[in-house]
Amino acid sequence: MTRDEAVALWKRWNSDVSLWHHALSVEAVMRHFAQKYGENAEYWGLIGLLHDVDYEKFPEEHLRHAREILASAGFDDEFVRSVESHGWGICTQVAPELRMEKVLFAIDELTGFIAACAYVRPSRSVLDLEVKSVKKKWGSTAFAAGVRRDVIEQGADMLGIPLDELIGETILALRSVASEIGLKGNL
Repeated sequence: MTRDEAVALWKRWNSDVSLWHHALSVEAVMRHFAQKYGENAEYWGLIGLLHDVDYEKFPEEHLRHAREILASAGFDDEFVRSVESHGWGICTQVAPELRMEKVLFAIDELTGFIAACAYVRPSRSVLDLEVKSVKKKWGSTAFAAGVRRDVIEQGADMLGIPLDELIGETILALRSVASEIGLKGNL
């Protein structure tokens, strides 16, 4: 499937702008890590783009419909399994095993946290956001209260990289799509 076809599939099941920005964010970060690890950035990107394909229509049953949606669109079991793995321990029992799955698991919640950090900056931008600014907000449970920091930390541990490195790489990736995801701000 081409990226354009994947976008059309996503839009068939979703219309929320915030969810679209999240899909683009996760896609960008997945592509970034694929390039960093010498993997297939197109494939990793499609998984990132479509990881929440069933969320808008079925928020209470997230990932229970993804298999049917993705399989009927022609995606194989490996692709579907990778998508399902990002909900491990939250809404699925599919544990991340491949490096790609571990990255998706680690950065899904992190992209939202970083976006929240960017939104409260005077610039409202990810372009001038630094790791230390994100870490300052990390310990405040009232800030972005819905973000599961434990999941992000568990993902970093699975990948064997320090949390600060995961945050830094994710910020770099989000900068590449800042305009598309509403995080360019007023810089």
